[in-house]
Amino acid sequence: MIYKSIAERLRLRLNSSDYNVGSPLPGEKTLAQEFGVARMTIRKAVDLLVVWGLVVRRHGSGTFVARKDVHHETTNLTGLVEVLRQQGKEVHSKVLLFEVMPAPPAIASQLRIQINERIYFSRRVRYVEGKPLMLEDSYMPVKLFRTLSLARLEGSKFDYIEKECGITISGNYESLTPVLADKQLAQTLNIQEQTPLLRITSLSYSDSGEFLNYSVMFRNTRDYQVDYHLRRTHPETPLAHSPEDHRQ
Repeated sequence: MIYKSIAERLRLRLNSSDYNVGSPLPGEKTLAQEFGVARMTIRKAVDLLVVWGLVVRRHGSGTFVARKDVHHETTNLTGLVEVLRQQGKEVHSKVLLFEVMPAPPAIASQLRIQINERIYFSRRVRYVEGKPLMLEDSYMPVKLFRTLSLARLEGSKFDYIEKECGITISGNYESLTPVLADKQLAQTLNIQEQTPLLRITSLSYSDSGEFLNYSVMFRNTRDYQVDYHLRRTHPETPLAHSPEDHRQ
């Protein structure tokens, strides 16, 4: 439902540096104009934020940020190219497909855009030390990245988004699933069929709450390992974040 998508985008916005606890939300009329929906839809979206405990309504004053629930920190989100280059490894990408296409319903839902809105679709293979590591299918809204090109995709996508476009990547949602390589994946990654792979879906968002990139990746886990150091936190101690959480 559209109000749930709006609530999610507002949640991301509230977690950005633009808002502090106690900051007021824009009024329903302003938000309705921004999202192009009825005020009732905005009201239902804000109702969800209230249920989540993120905002509080004050009669006669408006709606204010009650708390934040950030689960992803920029300091812990590092691009694959950045990580491997820090390890002194040679990394490059080969772009197999790059085209503009109308967003199908499933992708539009992920990026929170209109169905058939123009998006870039790219398919590339990431190589480390000359060996194929990962196949990645990526979807990015054209309206946010007018200068995206094949040459830029051969480098770091994080660098392009942040350094060239000036957009801060605030966080990333990921889902990991083990799969076995089919014939096409085996040929592309130069591995045997039925080789265990890690299927990763990744959704990146900006500090303004816009969804920037949705990717589906298949990673050869035999040649690349990701280590996570997760600390248990207790109510009486400050939240600690690990610097070893490497993604994409």
